[in-house]
Amino acid sequence: MLILALDAALARCSASITRDGIVLAQRIEDGARGHALLPPMAEAVLTEAGIDAPRLDAVAVTVGPGSFTGLRAACALAQGLALAAGCAVVGVTIGEAMAEGFPGTGARALWVAIDSRRGRVFVDRGPRDRADRIAAYDLATLPRPDGPIALAGDAAIEVAARLAADGADVALTDLRLPLPRHIAAAAARRLAGGLAPRPAQPVYVDPPEAKLPAAGLRAPPRT
Repeated sequence: MLILALDAALARCSASITRDGIVLAQRIEDGARGHALLPPMAEAVLTEAGIDAPRLDAVAVTVGPGSFTGLRAACALAQGLALAAGCAVVGVTIGEAMAEGFPGTGARALWVAIDSRRGRVFVDRGPRDRADRIAAYDLATLPRPDGPIALAGDAAIEVAARLAADGADVALTDLRLPLPRHIAAAAARRLAGGLAPRPAQPVYVDPPEAKLPAAGLRAPPRT
């Protein structure tokens, strides 16, 4: 299966081409959230891999939680490329991508903690059938795990310290940001039916900061 995977959700922007789990080409830029880099990166990996867009089986994209602008830009690009290629477009959460890089440690469940940039953290608690598995918390009000957990994500160190201080059984992984091959692997699992369907639409945990004026929108100009 030939998959183009795109990510601009967190402090990493990436694009990759994988065929049956093997990376053919990839671009990764760490640092500030830079969704503007994504279109040329997608073009570069397609060119390097010698792939024409119509040959793709799917376009995968991280849908969050993460940067409001980064998620919207990446999802829009993925939708457009998939439409042009006539292939499936697949949404993958950060937690689902991270899980592909987690080998598992016995009975430990994987939690993924993401910095919301608003003084709180987004926590994906799993398992995958929980309707409330992704939520935002203050560090002082984190939920107590029911059992041993492993923590991943860019806010994992802070969350692990808080939970351990509260007596929770926590192991810290070295997974901080999703890798392109993990995004593609999660997308392939979803297409094979191993994960429930998910549209390529942003996962918003917090309400948007932008609000309509209290007086409402301005009336359109008269013609």
